[in-house]
Amino acid sequence: MLKLWNLVALLYLAIQAISPLCAEVPPGPKWLQTAVFYQVYPQSYFDSNGDGIGDLPGITAKLDYIQSIGCNAIWINPIYESPFGDAGYDVADFYKVAPRYGTNEDLKNLCAEAHKRGMHLCLDLVAGHTSIAHPWFQQSALAQPNGYSNWYIWTPAGESVPGSQPVPGQHNRADRYLPNFFPFQPALNYGFARPDPKEPWQLPTTDPACIAVREELKSVMKFWLDLGADGFRVDMAFSLIRNDPGNEAISALWRYYRSWLDKEYPEAVLISEWSDPAVAIPAGFHLDCMIQIGQPAYGLLLGPLSWPNGYSRDPHAFFERAGGGDIKGFVDNYLRNYTVTKSRGYISLPTANHDIPRPTCDRGEQEVRTIFAMLLTMPGVPFIYYGDEIGMEYVYPSPDKEGGTIGTLQRCGSRTPMQWSKEKNAGFSTAPAEKLYLPIDPSPSRPDVATEEKDPASMLNFTRALLKLRRDHPALANTADFQPVYAETNRYPFVYLRTCATEQILVSVNPADRSCSVALNGFNEATQLLVQGAVLKGGRLEMEPVSFGIFTVHAKEVF
Repeated sequence: MLKLWNLVALLYLAIQAISPLCAEVPPGPKWLQTAVFYQVYPQSYFDSNGDGIGDLPGITAKLDYIQSIGCNAIWINPIYESPFGDAGYDVADFYKVAPRYGTNEDLKNLCAEAHKRGMHLCLDLVAGHTSIAHPWFQQSALAQPNGYSNWYIWTPAGESVPGSQPVPGQHNRADRYLPNFFPFQPALNYGFARPDPKEPWQLPTTDPACIAVREELKSVMKFWLDLGADGFRVDMAFSLIRNDPGNEAISALWRYYRSWLDKEYPEAVLISEWSDPAVAIPAGFHLDCMIQIGQPAYGLLLGPLSWPNGYSRDPHAFFERAGGGDIKGFVDNYLRNYTVTKSRGYISLPTANHDIPRPTCDRGEQEVRTIFAMLLTMPGVPFIYYGDEIGMEYVYPSPDKEGGTIGTLQRCGSRTPMQWSKEKNAGFSTAPAEKLYLPIDPSPSRPDVATEEKDPASMLNFTRALLKLRRDHPALANTADFQPVYAETNRYPFVYLRTCATEQILVSVNPADRSCSVALNGFNEATQLLVQGAVLKGGRLEMEPVSFGIFTVHAKEVF
């Protein structure tokens, strides 16, 4: 009898070794476990009133389309009142929708319509700064002391503090202020973690003014959550507190907000622009996107944020036909973050966003499909940037609109109007072309939704097929386990295993313009789920140039 139980125990351990249970589910709203986000740049998505600028009713009109892709959550770039020096990231009123997008009631209606469809909607929260046009700053810039005098970081006029700016306009405060990004975006004062006693203008985080700023941000969040929003993506979430080695004070601040949300709004999510999940998620965020800031995720995968010598790509990124990339560098970095956070939150690898080039930049559709095959089968929460699902191009050169150009980076190339059809202005707006927020992609071969809807082999329907696989297979779910199988320095392909309970799915990608093969001992039985030039048979993976394969697999028997 003892031998029988030993055999049963060994068999159980063997099965667990082959097919472990899904990873531990992170705390937070249950809806994140199945969330797939779609990012909308509102001024470029759909113009409902013919003024040339996208708006909130336009997003509402397209909810069914967004849901048809396979997305059940939306993140919208800032929609607050603003002079739009930085596309709305220079906020003039945190409690009011900018008239060009509609009204607060339009936002409330958009949230309600999303909820009717089982979808969630998150707003962009600009936590670290305002516009110089904000009434808080206007009061703070007065020479006469008042309740807002220390809501921003002011430096003495006689000191040369790097980056400090003189007060614009007719205000009479002699001090200078510190910006948080562009000079017209003064930094809100959450305090200094370690203020220099020789610099009395460096207030501690416990100063009454810093506490007032902290509580005001909570009021802003409460206002929009009560109106129907489901959470926030926080712009430059790492930037709120100065002189904070080890991120201790900023982490304490976000944990304070997270504790309040968990109590008062337990279904609300916090998403960070930090690009350091190992720091951001323990700091209280449910999700962190690995993009260009901090961690080298996109540099190693898709190339750098900008190009020092003009419009060209980095041949040493992994997703380049030149085949000189180092996937091991990415995997080592990813695993460092994943192992720390997988039971606490989610990592996202977005297809792109409003600050970085689209994946089509200097690539063909076959290459982009290979990128999607990886990004949409990795753990965590997928984010699809509007238009990437149809293969919209990064338009270069592009106009400099609302702070879109920074050095060599032309961000507006990723912000052109959504292409809905072959009608006037690609179906984006009925306004005259010269009144559009940005010009439509001028290419006569530009993709559009209406055309791709009719083509079963289109990029749009490919994206839908990938997301359907993710929904239908527990091993591809947001919380399913992840294990690299083949990720070698300067070698191709990249192969990894996703596992949940008894289901195992193997994903392989070869972005290089040459064939490759690898022995995968133990993976002898495979069923194709979705492939492009890849065959797995008898433990051998053969891949054509620029290819991918997604297979259900069975490991070889232990006994």
